[in-house]
Amino acid sequence: MRRYLTALLVAVAALGVVTAAPASAADRVVTDYQDPLTALPPVSRPPTPHCTVTAMQHVFANSYGQPYVGTLTPPAECAGPWTKVVLSWTGKSQGRQYDRLAGLWIGGAEVLRTSTPEPDPSGITWSFDRDITEFSPLLHQPQPFVVDLGNVVNDTYTGPYDITVTVSYYQADRAHPAPRQADTVLPLAADASKPGWRDLSAGQSYDAQVTVPANTAKLTAEIYARGGGCEEFWWSNVPDSLVQANPSAGLCGGGAYREVEVTVDGKPAGVVSPYSVIYTGGVAPMLWRPITAIDSIVTLPYTIDLSPFIGLLTDGKPHTVRLIPPKGIVDLWTLGANLFATTDPHVQRVTGTLLQDNVPDADVRTTTNGTGLDNKIVTHVQRTWRTAGVLRTSAGIVPVNSSGQWTFDNTTTLADSAAHQITDQRVLGDYGASGFDFSLKADVTQNIVNDNNYRIDATVHQGRRLWTVGGGAPQLSVDEIDTSGGFGRTNGVLSYADGQSSERWSGLADTGRFYSRDIDTAHGYVTRDVHYG
Repeated sequence: MRRYLTALLVAVAALGVVTAAPASAADRVVTDYQDPLTALPPVSRPPTPHCTVTAMQHVFANSYGQPYVGTLTPPAECAGPWTKVVLSWTGKSQGRQYDRLAGLWIGGAEVLRTSTPEPDPSGITWSFDRDITEFSPLLHQPQPFVVDLGNVVNDTYTGPYDITVTVSYYQADRAHPAPRQADTVLPLAADASKPGWRDLSAGQSYDAQVTVPANTAKLTAEIYARGGGCEEFWWSNVPDSLVQANPSAGLCGGGAYREVEVTVDGKPAGVVSPYSVIYTGGVAPMLWRPITAIDSIVTLPYTIDLSPFIGLLTDGKPHTVRLIPPKGIVDLWTLGANLFATTDPHVQRVTGTLLQDNVPDADVRTTTNGTGLDNKIVTHVQRTWRTAGVLRTSAGIVPVNSSGQWTFDNTTTLADSAAHQITDQRVLGDYGASGFDFSLKADVTQNIVNDNNYRIDATVHQGRRLWTVGGGAPQLSVDEIDTSGGFGRTNGVLSYADGQSSERWSGLADTGRFYSRDIDTAHGYVTRDVHYG
């Protein structure tokens, strides 16, 4: 996607109530829209005694480099054990503003990554919940509570973000016991009183020193990863050779394939394939009003099982866990992670042997077929990696392994001297028992004369299917969004800003029961909303 589109999005973020120039009958100028929403199932609340505390109420205005830092203290009247802990985020904003990236840490552990919807002149409110029960080992004691949401408020960007975060603790009882889960959370953040993510460019890495319990019998990593700038639209990026041959075209390079790698003491431990997140101002802002793009508001982490490395880590010494951003990137990636350790209470130390760490470099195959800015770029990756080992626990010798495999296919077509770009991408694979199917189709036409005269039209399809097989509770979800719209100016006056969209979510909610929701919207407002379960 052309880099100068970002500059035009600045203009769109600055939209106010304006007098539109004459437009065709097919064009509308929508400047206000319904509160943002998604079709995701709600987080269930168990019917047990509970307590809710307000962890933060804070306005993020000129807040770059100024995170909120407080303390989260568990309520004495709900001391646990807990069957569930739910974090609730409510945001408000009014005026004009960019979409902003935000992260939340408790005791140094990243428990939430999100981004903000763009407000309108009359103001928006949005809310979502996150089940943070897996962080219970940290929550029994007062912990630093940090939220980072970099924002700017001035004559152009007038919208501060007013954010309230509450945490609800649900007491366990016989019918609703505390879940079986990891008993130790190991944040990668070196300082629990500061944001724990890092912005990394090509060749940089996030190195953290971690000391795991000596009797660790299972160890997993949860990783958060998002690109910014040119890397925000990495799925539409073209080969560096095409950028270098057309320096005035404003194209973003690095190609279209991305993966994030994890190493343990320098040994390759696995890679993950990131989802193609689109911010609420991405491609064309009216595409995401009011339905927000998949993973933009409720961002899911990626999980790698590090258990094959336990035998190297249980000596009581600090060890290095490294996060490596995608190779060849042309802008920043924001990475962060936590480790979760499940211990064996019947031994003082779990020992083991790493037998295999087969994580080769990705074989990225790219072909081009065309001339200059009228071109077809096809990228294919067949990715496989595997680690394996044995552990000596109270249950005897236990084999452990971790793996990933996927097929990545991206076809990007440039036409009309790159004014028209079509991307069709699919990533299909699994991490052991956890399968995923990511799909993306984007058709974008940019008719740009200058900053005061332009028109951008786009249609986007996003899909994400997730499932698990084998041990544990089964999971299945299908989330699909189809949206179209655009914006434009004529002689500096907003003459086109409109969109329509639909989202379909179906699968198993966190109760284990089937849930589905269908939402349709037009001109910024919901026209149909049907849910079951």
